Amino acid sequence: MRGKTIDILHEAGRSGYAVGAFNTSITEIGQGIAGAARHLKKNCIIQVTPTSIEYVGEDIIGAIVQKTIEYNSGKAKIGFHLDHGKSFADVKVAIDKLGVDSVMIDASTKSLEENIALTKMVVDYAHQKGVAVQAELGRVPYIGRDGQTVSWEEVMTKPEEAKRLVEETGIDALAVGIGNAHGFFRERKVPDWERLEKIKKLIPKTPLIMHGASDWDKEKVKNAVSRGIVCFNVDTDLRLAFISAVCNKVIPKCDLIDPRKILEVARESVQIKVEEKIEMFFNAIQN
Repeated sequence: MRGKTIDILHEAGRSGYAVGAFNTSITEIGQGIAGAARHLKKNCIIQVTPTSIEYVGEDIIGAIVQKTIEYNSGKAKIGFHLDHGKSFADVKVAIDKLGVDSVMIDASTKSLEENIALTKMVVDYAHQKGVAVQAELGRVPYIGRDGQTVSWEEVMTKPEEAKRLVEETGIDALAVGIGNAHGFFRERKVPDWERLEKIKKLIPKTPLIMHGASDWDKEKVKNAVSRGIVCFNVDTDLRLAFISAVCNKVIPKCDLIDPRKILEVARESVQIKVEEKIEMFFNAIQN
């Protein structure tokens, strides 16, 4: 096995539940995520993006996240993952500087041939280092890159291509598109559940990841988990929880001079939201 993250994904798959992969960009958000896993004694994944690495600094963010995980793990496994690496250089930094145990190479905007070539390069390097690799096939749209309307048939994951990508690259996990979308992008009215079933049937041993699932309700989560999704990425909901807590704390009392008084409230708000998500993913089809 290659690190805690892939162990966490396979354990979820074997046991019939899903886990959350939660994005952090500052210390307090990471503490809120790990604190939730520690409190609930349930596994989760902390992940960072290249923009978060740039913001904090590659020599700093890895140490912060690793120490946060070490302190909070207890009876819960907490993985450390690079989310949406766009290049081999992004992946190399995450492995060599941050010490992640899993990376995502997102070549979803490239042609299938280009996606396979870049992903295979990443797999060859990462596996030598004992690091797992997640790829993405099909596009999960987001505002800023895609117009507010897309042709879903064109952007969703094609099952046969997913099988080929897995077989030709040796990836450990795959992020799929079935009508899900990042952030506030308008999703497909109904996810393409039949497509997800076909993907799972063709690559039954590969953990499937759902991006853009921050606002998914219990019913959609249940449908996804029952068809093979073992992990949901959550970013937007944590940002909203953090910012809402800050605004609620600061607006009525602008004479605060200790930033910790603000950030501790925001950290608690993130932890509450993460606990809510962990429980929903874990219990999706167990109730």
